[in-house]
Amino acid sequence: MGTRLSPRLRAADLRGDRLPVIVGVARGPFDVGNFFSFFTIESNIFAALVLLVTALIGDTPSPRRDLIRGAAVAYMATTGVVYGLLLSGYTDALQTPVPWVNNVLHRLIPLVLVTDWLLAPPGRGLTYRRALVWMVFPLAYLVYSLVRGPIVGWYPYPFLDPGKVGGYPGVALYAVGITLGFFLFVWLIVALGQRVRLRVEAAPA
Repeated sequence: MGTRLSPRLRAADLRGDRLPVIVGVARGPFDVGNFFSFFTIESNIFAALVLLVTALIGDTPSPRRDLIRGAAVAYMATTGVVYGLLLSGYTDALQTPVPWVNNVLHRLIPLVLVTDWLLAPPGRGLTYRRALVWMVFPLAYLVYSLVRGPIVGWYPYPFLDPGKVGGYPGVALYAVGITLGFFLFVWLIVALGQRVRLRVEAAPA
């Protein structure tokens, strides 16, 4: 007599193109290319690597290390705010229907990165001008998504899909708004980090 598996146990059934994410990040058909095309996923992977390396080698400030850490903070802060403002009602479309997974990716990790930045502020070498290099990845991601979207017939976010926001002018409007917001995040992350560092340096030993 066959055994009937529960929906959760059926996650172990790795057949063909119905490979699910075992932790429950996706339901139904699982497309690896689409999954790793989410800014959220890419940013969380980068943030996890930054935290891991920091834990292994320590958090002594250096210009290069601060630049990398700051990029992770900026990307995760953007992930959290954009999710809260534009995407909180799209958990299935974002392939995060399981509440705890959704909360970890979009809320907890952004808070962890920002808190870590404030507890271990950057050194003097991080300036706003140097931090503008953080823009490279989001802009490259935008180009990638807009080029890949019509090829595969899928966009990672509704505001990148011309069919859902009134065509490419609508996409451009969202892109400009998010880009301006990211510029603000870059300034805030650098400014807050330097302010906290000055307070730490001014504190009596």
